[in-house]
Amino acid sequence: MDEISPQHFADSSGDVWIFAYGSLMWHPEIPYEQSRPAMLYGYHRALCMYSFEYRGTAEKPGLVFGLDRGGACRGRAFRVAGKNAAEAIATLDARELITRIYRPLWLTVKLPDVSVKAYCYVAERGHTQYAGKLSETEQVRLVLQGCGKRGDCLEYLTNTYDHLQQLGITDRKLERIISRARQS
Repeated sequence: MDEISPQHFADSSGDVWIFAYGSLMWHPEIPYEQSRPAMLYGYHRALCMYSFEYRGTAEKPGLVFGLDRGGACRGRAFRVAGKNAAEAIATLDARELITRIYRPLWLTVKLPDVSVKAYCYVAERGHTQYAGKLSETEQVRLVLQGCGKRGDCLEYLTNTYDHLQQLGITDRKLERIISRARQS
């Protein structure tokens, strides 16, 4: 992880950007000045992380998104005022890094008119909660069994899917997983 302070990656106004690709899009829990469409190259949104806390337990894990290597990911970028940056990142780290399932990195994200460095949570492939590429049937099974401190896994996927739809982002794989889970 790049240990350089958020201010090192601040834009000309002193603000920082945070990239959202899953629940951060619809439940950011941080104060932000602006939300913009964003594209991250080199990583894709994948249901590749077992959830032992928020959407499952160690005994009955759920499945959540991670940014996994390869491809590209459309999401949102939140601009956080410089005066709030350190606290916002600390809040998100407390939420996202409770089991060190993700590796936070500053990566280049393309906004419609400019590229910025943004704080991103990338899947930690060496972590015991990294599921990797699972069959669709196994994904559905984990989604159906997953329920944790923040609710059930299907609700998490549905909220993410609905928000992607509102943003004009199509995710056919996610649509199939939700459809199969609802039919089970």
